[in-house]
Amino acid sequence: MFSTISVALLFIVLILFLTHMTKFKFGSIHKNGRSVPQLPPGPAPWPIIGCMPEMLSKKPVFRWIHRLMKEMDTDIACIRLGNVHVIPVTCPEIAREFLKKHDVTFSSRPTSMATRAYSGGFLTTILSPYGDQWMKMRRVIVSEIISPARYHWLKDKRTEEADNLVKYIYNRSTSSSRTVNVRTAARQYTANVIRKLMFSKRYFGEERADGGPTIAEEEHVEAIFTILKYLYAFCISDYFPWLVGLDLDGHEKFVKEAVSTVNNYHDPIIDARIGKWRRFGNLNEESTSNDPHDLLDVMATLKDSEGKPLLTPEEIKAQVTEIMFATIDNPSNAVEWAMAEMINQPEILKTATEELDRVVGKERLVQECDIPHLNYIKACIREAFRLHPIAPFIPPHMAMSDAIVAGYFIPKGSHVLLSRLGLGRNPKVWNKPLEFRPERHFTSDCTEVQLTEPDLQFISFSTGRRGCVAPMLGTAMTVMLLARMVQGFNWMALPNVTSINLDESFEDLSLADPLIAHAEPRLPLHLYP
Repeated sequence: MFSTISVALLFIVLILFLTHMTKFKFGSIHKNGRSVPQLPPGPAPWPIIGCMPEMLSKKPVFRWIHRLMKEMDTDIACIRLGNVHVIPVTCPEIAREFLKKHDVTFSSRPTSMATRAYSGGFLTTILSPYGDQWMKMRRVIVSEIISPARYHWLKDKRTEEADNLVKYIYNRSTSSSRTVNVRTAARQYTANVIRKLMFSKRYFGEERADGGPTIAEEEHVEAIFTILKYLYAFCISDYFPWLVGLDLDGHEKFVKEAVSTVNNYHDPIIDARIGKWRRFGNLNEESTSNDPHDLLDVMATLKDSEGKPLLTPEEIKAQVTEIMFATIDNPSNAVEWAMAEMINQPEILKTATEELDRVVGKERLVQECDIPHLNYIKACIREAFRLHPIAPFIPPHMAMSDAIVAGYFIPKGSHVLLSRLGLGRNPKVWNKPLEFRPERHFTSDCTEVQLTEPDLQFISFSTGRRGCVAPMLGTAMTVMLLARMVQGFNWMALPNVTSINLDESFEDLSLADPLIAHAEPRLPLHLYP
């Protein structure tokens, strides 16, 4: 297999053969006989291939992009990869121009090898380009899957998984080691919630007595995080589609394996459920006399205006996978980072615990109805979203036509990347941006802290047509995860460890090492499931 350096050299040799090495300089652009504003500042691209050699040699790409923008002292840049103008943004004001003022223009998504594989050929909501299919699936998601009525309908299932989280951590905390792998607990909680909402089941096989994951659940979660890793990973074929199939950077192999693993778990359940509700393309009258029990039932029983199934089996399978990877990552990452920061700053952990004791008490477990009153807990989560985002960029927005944004020319087909990292750590916006300070999220006119951030000073659920359609579910999952952990247990670093290592992984934005901590129950024993 070609190394990235070999691929870069191959491209350079090709260009030497095709054309002379003349650099392109950004400046005024002439279109239809008139001058338009210049492109955002950026590195001078090579002919034809753009900055592909730099992309291939300066891994990980997101760190190169942010380093480049810092060196150029710019909040918006233009990096040409092949014929694609990639536009990273780290300024909230410019971000709002893209997602509010020009939301219609930037409502599409670029296509790629990975997004095609994950979306079943662009059948879903998040990954599909703007068009009829996207509009159809978005209507289904908004009106049938994450509507307020549906959210309240599934409350008991979410509570079951919050109880199981406490059970699992309690069993770990009373074991001989008294240690808890917070990353495992957090990821399995989020995965358990969405599996319960989707399939009415936590496990794919037999459950474990201690509430922890089996090998099957661990494999499922690992495959979901592999999907996320390669979702928008600056693959060569994203910018040179004719290279799909050659797998020059090895992404295709991992994408196919992850999709296969997830499908092996999902498809038998989905096929059986569709078979239960439908017969020969029509809804089974005998089955439909029963009410749906979960989100899969809902999707399988939806009908169009002629009484026929609204969604094909392929659409259901693709959308189930997309919902899975859209809900598991952000809450688990934010809570793992928040716990690490709070253990290192015991006064923050103490303040959060005191809030829970004041609002909830110690005679019952915290519930979703308490969320509006847990402002300090939510401030801790906002601060984790700001300082420790799950991914460097939100999914790219693609320009459907030429536009002028922040005084710069943004060509049709450009990929706009709002930087979670750059927005949340922007020193022009945040005082001491690298410090974990939940108090910064309290303002004089704030009566209730919200996890949403419409001004895009950091990214939690984004905004606009392509923003997260389920902030209520995301808020409930994240707050309940952190609140149950803080209320139920005293947390501290392991013996002989002075503080938690807060180093960030070089390849992504997760903790370099999974958080392993010491936990002790702090509530009456009858409250532990």
